Amino acid sequence: MSLKNEPRVNTSALQKIAADMSNLIENLDTRELHFEGEEVDFDVSPSDPKTREVSIPFSAVYNTQGFKEPNIRSYLSGCPIKVKVLEVERITSTTKVPSSDLYTIELTHGEFKWQVKRKFKHFEEFHRELLKYKAFIRIPIPTRRHTFRRQNVKGEEPRAMPSLPRSSENRIREENFLGKRKQLEDYLTKLLKMPMYRNYHATTEFLDISQLSFIRDLGPKGIEGMIMKRSGGHRIPGLNCCGQGRACYRWSRRWLIVKDSFLLYMKPDSGAIAFVLLVDKEFKIKVGKKETETKYGLRIDNLSRTLILKCNSYRQARWWGGAIEEFIQKHGSDFLKDHRFGSYAAIQENTLAKWYVNAKGYFEDVANAMEEAEEEIFITDWWLSPEIFLKRPVVEGNRWRLDCILKRKAQQGVRIFIMLYKEVGLALGINSEYSKRTLMRLHPNIKVMRHPDHVSSTVYLWAHHEKLVVIDQSIAFVGGIDLAYGRWDDNEHRLTDVGSVKHVITGPSLLSLTAETTESIESLHLKDESESNKNLPILKSVDNMDSKMKGIGKPRKFSKFSLYRQLHRYHLQSMDSISSTDSTSNTGSVRSLQTGVGELQGETRFWHGKDYCNFVFKDWVQLDKPFADFINRYSTPRMPWHDIASVVHGKAARDVARHFIQRWNFTKIMKPKYRSLSYPFLLPKSQTTAHELKYQVPESICAKVQLLRSSADWSAGIKYHEESIHTAYVNVIENSKHYIYIENQFFISCADDKVVFNRIGDAIAQRILKAHRESQRYRVYVVIPLLPGFEGDISTGGGNALQAIMHFNYRTMCRGENSIVGQLKAEIGNQWINYISFCGLRTHAELEGNLVTELIYVHSKLLIADDNTVIIGSANINDRSMLGKRDSEIAVIVQDTETVPSVMDGEEYQAGQFAQGLRLQCFRVVLGYLSDLNEDIQDPVSDKFFKEVWVSTAARNATIYDKVFRCLPNDEVHNLIQLRDFISKPILAKEDPVRAEEELKKIRGFLVQFPFYFLSEESLRPSVGTKEAMVPMEVWT
Repeated sequence: MSLKNEPRVNTSALQKIAADMSNLIENLDTRELHFEGEEVDFDVSPSDPKTREVSIPFSAVYNTQGFKEPNIRSYLSGCPIKVKVLEVERITSTTKVPSSDLYTIELTHGEFKWQVKRKFKHFEEFHRELLKYKAFIRIPIPTRRHTFRRQNVKGEEPRAMPSLPRSSENRIREENFLGKRKQLEDYLTKLLKMPMYRNYHATTEFLDISQLSFIRDLGPKGIEGMIMKRSGGHRIPGLNCCGQGRACYRWSRRWLIVKDSFLLYMKPDSGAIAFVLLVDKEFKIKVGKKETETKYGLRIDNLSRTLILKCNSYRQARWWGGAIEEFIQKHGSDFLKDHRFGSYAAIQENTLAKWYVNAKGYFEDVANAMEEAEEEIFITDWWLSPEIFLKRPVVEGNRWRLDCILKRKAQQGVRIFIMLYKEVGLALGINSEYSKRTLMRLHPNIKVMRHPDHVSSTVYLWAHHEKLVVIDQSIAFVGGIDLAYGRWDDNEHRLTDVGSVKHVITGPSLLSLTAETTESIESLHLKDESESNKNLPILKSVDNMDSKMKGIGKPRKFSKFSLYRQLHRYHLQSMDSISSTDSTSNTGSVRSLQTGVGELQGETRFWHGKDYCNFVFKDWVQLDKPFADFINRYSTPRMPWHDIASVVHGKAARDVARHFIQRWNFTKIMKPKYRSLSYPFLLPKSQTTAHELKYQVPESICAKVQLLRSSADWSAGIKYHEESIHTAYVNVIENSKHYIYIENQFFISCADDKVVFNRIGDAIAQRILKAHRESQRYRVYVVIPLLPGFEGDISTGGGNALQAIMHFNYRTMCRGENSIVGQLKAEIGNQWINYISFCGLRTHAELEGNLVTELIYVHSKLLIADDNTVIIGSANINDRSMLGKRDSEIAVIVQDTETVPSVMDGEEYQAGQFAQGLRLQCFRVVLGYLSDLNEDIQDPVSDKFFKEVWVSTAARNATIYDKVFRCLPNDEVHNLIQLRDFISKPILAKEDPVRAEEELKKIRGFLVQFPFYFLSEESLRPSVGTKEAMVPMEVWT
């Protein structure tokens, strides 16, 4: 604490002390420094328990202090600093200033090695500074900071302070250089053994050391030092005029730190990290007044900023520039390159990766990885629902509820950073403001940002669409699955979730229930501190609702042991039921599950409150009441959710984290409310330690991995947009040899360069035509949702938004000469059906005695090619996701390096373990082969599989569903008149349920043919005068 913060100190007394001190310093001979000291040798016994913890934890980056604070930890404990003066360089000057010697000093501290260049006059200034400090520390000034310093050096043994060589260097002879170097080495070596001087801020500055120098995860120690930096130079959309005139510039004194993949500067007074500049392909260094408009200026450019620094001399500017460039070239050259597909990230060999089909396994692995987090958790989502359960069925109370996990980790000291898409409130009901408020209340270690601010950033149309979870920058989950309502599903894609549980009484069950539940509750309170003493349930049930809606199913008579009563007693009533993972509502069968809280039997409740949804029937409302149902689960089936995700480790995870960090730091600069210190700048960990994995996701496979993204100035503050996902999609399709398999939420492509610009559809058509010309077997599988995910009643046409997406989907698939089928028909006629198949997914169930059906919403963003290449991410096949300048997206391309023997086109083939495993799982799920592993789905190209299994299953299923339910969309309905007629006819499922059930037994899997002719005679584009027509067309594409 500084003197000015201590108002009670007598100022006249201080003035006297200051006068005495200045006299004392003037009387000291700066060359004869042999007077009594209070320093102690830094020779430490390795057995000393205090010195065993050598490394500085990465979390220290969040606890930096002002450089003059007395108790800063800059060094590795129990580790000496070795000093070597390497060379002496004679500097001659054209001015009258006498020539001087420049010493290059190499320092080694543990595994860190670096060099500093100092003139002899710098040594003299440094020595005088230490003398002042020594004299100053003896004076008992009554301030807290000074008292702390004095206590720290008290009791240390007297020892002579080392002396500096006397000779004035411009008179010294050549032969004495060696002796002088040795003297300077000895001087620094002795000094660094004395904690009192070693820890003094003048020493750390002299040796270019800071609190961030020796953090292993930040990589090798680079160049550091005090500089002057000029304000401005940021690339912020809408604010580019700012800071261009010289009157706007402001110079500030900062401590610059260069690391292998970024540089940063800190404020010396507070220790706060004030800016982080990432090394990228546009990273360039220029020196000189012409480039910098500044005398002795140094200019550093990257994709996001032009940073101007000011040095003391042109020589120093050139040295800084050269040293930074040399260091980055040596340690971070990967970041300077333009990588494959134009990606920001390099190809990472030998990377552990794993795929997920549907959210059940994904959510579980995310929960387990979060539980292992030690330092940081990064999350970004299009939508995040704090109250979702990541492990189901719920058998441990709220332990695996997302907000509970995050609160638990925050209390353990983990820093959690979350970025949410800030929606246009009128257009979307995802209520990110509620999510932010809920999460920020949990703990100060949880920081949430929302972006963009639509007015200030002038971004109204585009969204942050990425879905990422990064743990300690070492494990990164990438895919299509938001941590949000409606996403959790498994391979059964259930339509119903009425829920009931009966308990089988066994000996120790009550004991185990009480032990487990009380233990999980103790570890887990979600209540605010103000309520901590009240005996309240963790989650209050929704009041004034019948038991039907409270999450315990219909009112039932329980056996003598009432599970519900026990749950209520142990604060678990809101977790609804504990249930079987494999029970199915439509069979009504009762199966058992060993859960650890006794054996439970019955049907399940997996989806609680808002999680039970059917968004085509009704969009989400009242998200601030998470456990209240908003659709009647006794009359409306849920809409199952089919999705794909992945996890990568090591260097690839570092690349994902780097993308998150770039977006976070950009948002912090851009939005004034995030500029406070409570929202820190984030630092990317070094690739040098990426292989040291403390935790691995089980069942991961080694492969070659590269990160891809759609990113632009509005989303990440970069000068040139990146569309590496689009480039990779087109490249993989063009170079595929046997087949491609696509699952996607949208299918909007086939460029006309007026309305639609992405080239994925054209690449598919051209690849098929090439195969036809070469008489080669080649297959394209496309699985998309039967209807777009917009609220609307399809029985009356579906509404304008739904129809607009349908228009562009059909325009890509089969309507018009630009469509894929249109392009194929023009050259090969009806033979196109041998090459490409378009399908959707549908399922059925029994709900309260009635047969019901619903489409399965395909939300995946997946491409598999040739059983050896996979792209998984958040990017849809449309212009919004692919063009880079619109929605922000992230994806991962995985190429197999480990193969397994297989069959392709009837011949032996080495298939990739990752790609083939994922393709087989997708086929088994959609074709209904999960329980029948004998079915031959090994060869995806053969006529037998393509025609007799895939196409015929889809056609048979579609025919049965049409017969039993008269489903929409339907090929019989070409216009709205036919639609009205179609829905007025009787449905077999209601007229003759027994016969309908017999028919439904013939259904295999979920695959159905996509209806090409639905509303083919109608114009599906938004009609003039509607609000959808007023929105720019690129919103829909």
